[in-house]
Amino acid sequence: MKESKPYNIPKKIVLEAYKLIKANNGSAGIDGVDFEKFEKNLKNNLYKVWNRMSSGSYFPSPVMSVEIPKKSGGTRRLGIPTITDRIAQMVVKMYVEPKVEPMFHEDSYGYRPHKSAIEAVGQARKRCWKYDYVIEFDIRGLFDNIDHELLMKVVERHVEEKWIRLYIVRWLKTPFELKDGTKVERSAGTPQGGVISPLLANMFMHYVFDKWMCRNFPYAPFERYADDAVVHCRTEKEAEEILKMLDGRMKSCKLELHPQKTKIIYCKDEDRKREYSNVEFDFLGYTFKGIFIKYKTGRMGKNFIASASKKSNKLFREKMKALEIHKKTGCKIEMIAENINPIVRGWINYFGRYNAEAIKYSLDCVERRLIRWAMCKYKRFRRHRRMAEKWLSNVRKREPNLFAHWNYRNRNVVKN
Repeated sequence: MKESKPYNIPKKIVLEAYKLIKANNGSAGIDGVDFEKFEKNLKNNLYKVWNRMSSGSYFPSPVMSVEIPKKSGGTRRLGIPTITDRIAQMVVKMYVEPKVEPMFHEDSYGYRPHKSAIEAVGQARKRCWKYDYVIEFDIRGLFDNIDHELLMKVVERHVEEKWIRLYIVRWLKTPFELKDGTKVERSAGTPQGGVISPLLANMFMHYVFDKWMCRNFPYAPFERYADDAVVHCRTEKEAEEILKMLDGRMKSCKLELHPQKTKIIYCKDEDRKREYSNVEFDFLGYTFKGIFIKYKTGRMGKNFIASASKKSNKLFREKMKALEIHKKTGCKIEMIAENINPIVRGWINYFGRYNAEAIKYSLDCVERRLIRWAMCKYKRFRRHRRMAEKWLSNVRKREPNLFAHWNYRNRNVVKN
């Protein structure tokens, strides 16, 4: 006998949603069930998700609240849903994303298929050469402060399915649960860490910012990555006008510009020599500022370019230090390479795209850590650093692709 449910959700969609969230991995939620436990009774667990969603009886569990450190200092609250709730959210995302993705602005880069942060950096880099001023802004606690009523107006405008609307409302109202078991009710926001949250945030910001900018200031291009964005302006007056209007727009949508992270920048270089208080800004891990570079003609000049920021470099070096490579004396050098290459390669692929010189010191630090490992592993090197350096140099000549940073230095790189 065929099961009849109020909502028609194919079982295969639930299975596909599970495969997608498993690929993203992640820890257990408030119920303590990780992927290993969930898969012990996988078929039955997936059936329960489908049955509850199809019948309208699905109610999410409280979201586990975890405080994680922010790069700028302080902490950010991250919400970790259970695996069951992540599957349900992925099911909804699979329905909603294809509907709204075509309407999103081409310069909205965050949490979108076929879009990336490095694309946003590249576009900002090009526009800084054409426009003299930039408005750098950040929305204070976007994911914590999105107004539920305003967000649901956007959802209802684009989502016809009643069951999707129903479950989105339930997710928005689901409380946080702290370590001590205390539940924190929520009247705004969509938990950062939820599968559906980035999509909902993009839908909200499409109307709050992207579409508003196109309607009111079509002559001022921008790049936005979630709550982090830059706007390009031709004059200081234009920038001041847009920033004033933007502040009012955010307040009317119950959001707030971060006062310390919002400012007007002058793109100062050898052709733009005006004295100005702010002449550099950070965007997606890169610092944009005027620095002296060597042009293809051989001439030196000051150009406004993007380089890996000091903070990004420092975080990378700290991450490499935390691996404590020098203590892994029981490992062969091939095992060390296997351990660090994914980290180094990913970092190079992102921060080595522009101005390769800016990451040279950090890559040198990787080399120094390998030399220290060799000195700890081989007794004959313990008091002879130069011998360890020579040994590592010989390894590099024999196997130039063994380490990701060796391979990077051996090939041609993109320069500003």
